[in-house]
Parts: sequence; C-alpha cells; structure tokens
Amino acid sequence: MSVSPILVLHIASGTLALPAGAAAIFFRKGSRRHRIAGKLFIIFMLGLGTSGAYLGFMKSQVSNVIAGTTTIYLVATAWLAGRKEKETSALDWAALFFILAVGFGSLAYGFAVAKSGVAVGPYLFPFFFSLLFATADLRMLSRGGFSGTQRLVRHLWRMCFALFIASGSLFLARPHLFPAILRRTYVIFLLGILPLILMIFWLIRVRMGSRRKAKAAPRLAGAHSVTT
Repeated sequence: MSVSPILVLHIASGTLALPAGAAAIFFRKGSRRHRIAGKLFIIFMLGLGTSGAYLGFMKSQVSNVIAGTTTIYLVATAWLAGRKEKETSALDWAALFFILAVGFGSLAYGFAVAKSGVAVGPYLFPFFFSLLFATADLRMLSRGGFSGTQRLVRHLWRMCFALFIASGSLFLARPHLFPAILRRTYVIFLLGILPLILMIFWLIRVRMGSRRKAKAAPRLAGAHSVTT
C-alpha cells in the first residue's frame, strides 16, 4: 500500500515539532539553544500546517484546512514579532487579512452546512478566535509595532497557541493511539493542554518580571543621582 508523501511530511513535521517546541519553551529565552529550537519549531510547524491544510482540502475536511492555515498564521506572526522591535511591514498587514479570510470563510461554511442539519458550532470557534487574533494585529499595527515586554508577549503566546494546536491534534483528537493506562490517568489530556499551561506560566512570569524592572528603575536612578 502506497503512502502519500504529503502524509509522511505531515506526520514527520508533527513528530518533530512537539519536542522542538517543548525545548524552545524550557530553554532560557534569548539563549542560543532557545533560538535554535525556535527556528526548528517554526520550520516543522510550517510543514505541519501546510501539509495539514493540503490534506484537509484534498479530503474535503474543512476543519483540518482551518487548523492548518491558522497554524501557519500563528507561527508566521510569532516569527515576525520576534525579529525586530517597534517595526511593522507589509507581511503584518497580509497576515491580518489572511486570518480574517480564514475566520469569515469558516463562518460562511458553517452557515452553509447548517442548512443540511450539520451543527454550526464547530465553525464558530475558528471565527471567534480569528477575530481575537485580528484585533491583536490591529492593536499592534496601530502602534507601529511592539517593543520590550509587549513584543515578547506577542511572540510567546502565538508560539504556544500554535504548539497547542499540534499537541491537541495528537493527544486530544487521537487518544486511541496511546495505551489505555495513559488515557485512564488523564496523562494524554494533560499533554494535550500542556502548551496552554506553560503559556499562562510564562506570560505571568514575563509580566511580573517587567513590573519588577519598572519598580527597580526609579530606585536605581535615585541611587545613581546620590552617588554623583
């Protein structure tokens, strides 16, 4: 039995993306190992999203097309956020219109299939999230780009959410692939939502770190003025 090369690419990309993403999360931010793991994660996730969207299109699985295109968008915009501070480009505008097209396309398809008795709910979630993503894009674009903590937060949560799509597609959508004991002990469920847990942890840590630095800055300035 022949196996589609695209399917092989999809499985390989997903298998490699998960450990690369986990490594990028746990390595010290800004370190050489973090940058290497992050670049590998982006490459594997783009392969995963592109192949997933293609397979979904060929099999008329609209939900997979939406998941694949959204993954591409999240990884691409996270990469753009991590490149330069306080700067935007035509790619940021293209990403905004891209995710709006995905969202409204999902909504339109949902209402179309609803006429045949299919539940529209699953297609409302992508539309809702696309509006959230687009709102964040507009906020960033209106300010001419983010810098400092805001840029790091944008990069962080988009990478983690993309990783959640990958982990959820494996552990939450296909738990039957794993031993029953892992399902009974909710290990599979935990692995599926782990990127979201880590995202919340790092967002809190980054926010608290920036606040500590902001409070320490006036004290350091005052001490410097006294010594001089």
